[in-house]
Formats: sequence, C-alpha cells, structure tokens
Amino acid sequence: MKLATLKNGTRDGALVIVSTDLTHYISAAHIAPTLQYALDNWQSVAPELEQIAKQLNAGASQDAIPFVETNAMSPLPRAYQWADGSAYVNHVELVRKARNAEMPASFWTDPLMYQGGSDAFLSPRDPIFVADEAYGIDMEGEVAVIVDDVPMGASAEEAANAIRLIMLVNDVSLRGLIPQELGKGFGFFQSKPSSAFSPVAVTPDELGSAWKDGKVHLPLCVDYNNEAFGRANAGIDMTFDFGTLVSHAAKTRSLSAGAIIGSGTVSNKLNDGPGTPIKEGGVGYSCIAEIRMIETIHSGKPNTSFMKFGDTVRIEMKDQNNASIFGAIEQVVKKYE
Repeated sequence: MKLATLKNGTRDGALVIVSTDLTHYISAAHIAPTLQYALDNWQSVAPELEQIAKQLNAGASQDAIPFVETNAMSPLPRAYQWADGSAYVNHVELVRKARNAEMPASFWTDPLMYQGGSDAFLSPRDPIFVADEAYGIDMEGEVAVIVDDVPMGASAEEAANAIRLIMLVNDVSLRGLIPQELGKGFGFFQSKPSSAFSPVAVTPDELGSAWKDGKVHLPLCVDYNNEAFGRANAGIDMTFDFGTLVSHAAKTRSLSAGAIIGSGTVSNKLNDGPGTPIKEGGVGYSCIAEIRMIETIHSGKPNTSFMKFGDTVRIEMKDQNNASIFGAIEQVVKKYE
C-alpha cells in the first residue's frame, strides 16, 4: 500500500491512497482524514485502506484521480517525533575525519542518533531556503521509517514489528555551522534545518524481497544538478538495521504512533575503503561531505563545493523494473530573504 498527503490548504493536508505505479490516487477522507489519524488508529484503519488500494491497483475503482507529485506534501507534514540515526558508520567515519575528529570504537556497536525538528517538514518539491551559502549547504539522502506505538525498552525484534511505513528523506545539513555547534557539547540545532520526505510512504510489503532484515536492499539515486551523484545501495554497509535503530530510540522512552526514525546518510564502502565517484566506476555518494573527504584524502584539500543558490538535488529509489517506488524529492536551493 502506498499513501500520500496532498495539499489542501491545511497544515496536515489530506490523506490519499496511491496506486503502485504512482499514476492515480483515491481520497481516504472517509476512512482517515490525515496520515497521523491513520497511524493513531492503524489496526482498524489499515485493512480498509488496503482494500481500497487493491481495488485501485486492479483498475476497479471509478473514483481514481491522476496523481501529481508536485501536489504532495511530505507524508507527515509535521510529526510528534523525528530522530535520525547514523546507521552507515562509513559515513560517520568520513565526516568526522573532515572535522579532524577521531571516531570512538563504540560507534560500531552503539548507534548515533539526534533529535531533529519535526514541527514543519518541507514538501518534496519545496525549495531549500538558506540565508547564506557560507553555511555549507549539503543534501543527505536517507531512508526513514514511520512506526506505530513502541514501548520503552522494546527489543529490536519488537521495534521492527512496529514499522508501518517507509519513505525517503533529504536531511539537509549546514556543514559550516556543525563544528561550532558540536563544539558546545550539546548537539545539532541551527545546522539541521527542515527536512523533506518523499511524496509517498509505502508499507514494507510494497518492497517485496528488497525489504529484508530491516533494511531496504536497493540503490538510492541521488542526482546533483541533473547529473548522477550517488547510487549507493541502502542495504549494503548498513551497520544498524531499522529494528535496532527504533529500539535504540525507545531505550529510555516510549515512541508514539507517527514517530519517524531515519537511517542517516546512505553510504557504501569499496574494498574496505572509502567509496569512489560514479564517474570513476563507483556508486558515488549521498551527500557532498563524503566526496569532499575523499578529495582531501587524495589531494590534501576538497575540490567540490557545497551547494550554491540555484543548485538542484533529486532523491529517488527505483525497483528492479526501474519504476519509482516513493516518487522523487526534487529541490532547488534558494536564498532566504
């Protein structure tokens, strides 16, 4: 089942059921007005939504309306909780090297996680407004899950069973602000502006065999200024699966239905070393910080600049038939006046 939230002039939008091929939708207003309502009442609401999805995909519905991704908000336009992990430790190691910071050995056994702002997410086609290019604007292509209620102290298996939906993320980072913030010893805030999520969130069964062991085993396609920038496989080099990440988030608190847990930047190694650009035969990167670190390793300094006003990023994931699964996040960086 695929679900989306369409713009309707309200903060939380209108929930719709989208066909597997992303071409049509049916309103879910008579069942659940918003995605948060559906998540709060998942056990009773999901079967009804799934029945409509089956009719829609079978072409048996007379109420189908063409689905246009530009009309979509993030599936949850705001959420009670947004916590982002760093499941790809290769990425963590590289970006810490960029800050001349050593990586503790515990990072391979205990996930990193920060609590992001969730009061207002960007729509998947909204601009990324930033006041100053000197902030070091960077995209971060990620995968995220939305969970049902998760009790405090839930095991990884229990946490995995609470995963209801999967989507993509652009977790925008302002790299120039990060070192000073982290230097205070109190975490991210100004360096992590609003994130954007894919037009559609999908139930795990929509991914078929690509959803295995709490991971999505498909490449994440990141295009930067209309050129292929990253094709890292989200199921490879993911040190912590989603069950583990959700369990980590719930260690000392319960999670409410609708909480979002992110994977962190998708990142692949190459022969136990850092990855290589697509132009050199590698799978590239899901953020600019990684390629800058690789350039620094090879030549002593980075050559790739962070994003400038007018730059674009597109984040998408396709199935084995090259069909888009979640729709695309496609954003342009603009100066905030």
